[in-house]
Amino acid sequence: MSFDLVLRGGTVVSHRGIGAADIGVTGGRIMAVGDIGKDQAGQEIDATGLHILPGVIDTQVHFREPGMEEAEDLESGTRGAVLGGVTGVFEMPNTKPNTSDPDALADKVRRATNRAWCDFAFYMGGTAQNATKLAEYERVPGCCGVKVFMGASTGDLLVAEDEPLFTILRHGSRRVAVHCEDNPRMDERKDLRGDHARNHPVWRDAQSALLATQRLLRLAREARRRVHVLHVTTAEEMELLALNKDIATVETTPQHLTLAAPDAYERLGTRAQMNPPIREEHHRAALWRAIQAGVVDVLGSDHAPHTKANKAKTYPESPSGMPGVQTILPLMLDHVAAGRLTLLQVVDLLCHGPARVWGIVGKGRIAVGGEADFTVVDLKAKRQITDAMMASKCGWTPYDGMTVTGWPMMTIIRGETVMRDGELHRPQGQPFCFFEGGATFS
Repeated sequence: MSFDLVLRGGTVVSHRGIGAADIGVTGGRIMAVGDIGKDQAGQEIDATGLHILPGVIDTQVHFREPGMEEAEDLESGTRGAVLGGVTGVFEMPNTKPNTSDPDALADKVRRATNRAWCDFAFYMGGTAQNATKLAEYERVPGCCGVKVFMGASTGDLLVAEDEPLFTILRHGSRRVAVHCEDNPRMDERKDLRGDHARNHPVWRDAQSALLATQRLLRLAREARRRVHVLHVTTAEEMELLALNKDIATVETTPQHLTLAAPDAYERLGTRAQMNPPIREEHHRAALWRAIQAGVVDVLGSDHAPHTKANKAKTYPESPSGMPGVQTILPLMLDHVAAGRLTLLQVVDLLCHGPARVWGIVGKGRIAVGGEADFTVVDLKAKRQITDAMMASKCGWTPYDGMTVTGWPMMTIIRGETVMRDGELHRPQGQPFCFFEGGATFS
């Protein structure tokens, strides 16, 4: 057999474990994994000394297009993704206008076509207004599922009360992703905000997150609907979710695993401000325990950039959110180097997990017949993360000046090298295909 491409001499991280193997690719698909003879490839990549992971998928990004392109757009956001080793993203609906009907989602697909560096899908925003139509809307091409904001959003996307949330959960069958903060409790606590970001986790306290997650689980059981709880931040939520894995999958973020209050707010000010907040060390420790226990299914960056000027506003006028799609993998590789988790766990959380939870066709595994998406990393490479290296239009990162061990060296999508050693080739992005709708089979 001859191949279009052979990755030779690398260490492959797959469902079989970690071991030396070559990978043969033809027509954008994996055709062989093992010992591949010489002179059988149109192109070869020497991966000696490198680890070849399945393509990393970031299932929570905000790329701000349309409506807020001064902070980010689909081209710059996906450019940062592939520079960080990410081969695909799920983008959120809180743009202007909101992505809450098929026309708005189709507009995003059009905008991403021929501009996105990596593969993509878009969440349909669940609202009180479109709730009864979501069984139809969740299956339009390019849709990864429905997203609901129980707190931390405005306008139609804010679903703060039980009745509209229950109606959303009753209409449709795909997993619903939910931001869990209790908006009524946060409204009651606004006077606690003060004028410094250190008060952010005081205002948006752990109880507000727990209350919303409890409500969601109760309603999901009543509606018999699978849910995915985004960016979980508290010890109490993790304990609760561990008892509800039959109906709920779980995400946390690298920033909640890496940063802790009050230090993050004292060092970074509003750069550390996001929703739900960066919390105290005992919550961070609980997130790590949940990783080790297998409670957490995926990691998402919650990439949510704002301009430096807006972030420089005095708290609480400053907006919540931080960039992260370009740093999600380097941060987690650094945690591997520090012994906090294994490389197999990273692959489960960033590759296998997304494909499993959302039913992505052909992605997330290094397996014969699957699409040839690879993230090639050097586990020994040391790099300093800086504002200057960020592709995001916002031009900053909360990790400016941080040195990490482990770095993405190549991003390969369907057998095409999109990024190698920090150099970009050409965009390769296409819409994801899902077993439960959201794209058309070819």
